[in-house]
Amino acid sequence: METDTRLTINKIEKRMRYISGIVKQNGRKILTNYPITSPQFVALQWLVEEGDLTIGELSNKISLAFSTTTDLVDRMEKNNLVERVRDSKDRRVVRIHVLDKGKNIIREVIEKRQKYLGEVLENFTDEQTNHLHDLLQLLHEEMKKYDDN
Repeated sequence: METDTRLTINKIEKRMRYISGIVKQNGRKILTNYPITSPQFVALQWLVEEGDLTIGELSNKISLAFSTTTDLVDRMEKNNLVERVRDSKDRRVVRIHVLDKGKNIIREVIEKRQKYLGEVLENFTDEQTNHLHDLLQLLHEEMKKYDDN
């Protein structure tokens, strides 16, 4: 790999790290107004996007140990964010189902995050915003391919 390309990749990695940190920090600020923690938010987001999951499936998605995920779900269940439901096809399987309170929190938090991003992108032209989206989508697709190997 050429030195210029390697330097550019180093700069991209650093910039992405900084952006990720800002997004996380802003996300935590938004969450202070809600009765959930960051890990609970991540878990709820996966459940809303993917539908009902088992503890094992959720544990894999959020990269936490099975026991930690169980504790997380217990706390969310106590707060009426989710409920455990027996699978209709296999009664031995228990799935985690998001309740309305959990769905509403996710919807509100995502709306606030999108509002924040909209404000950040206010000085971008439509063309720049679309180009950024296209590049991020391409990057995400390539990362998924790489992760599948």
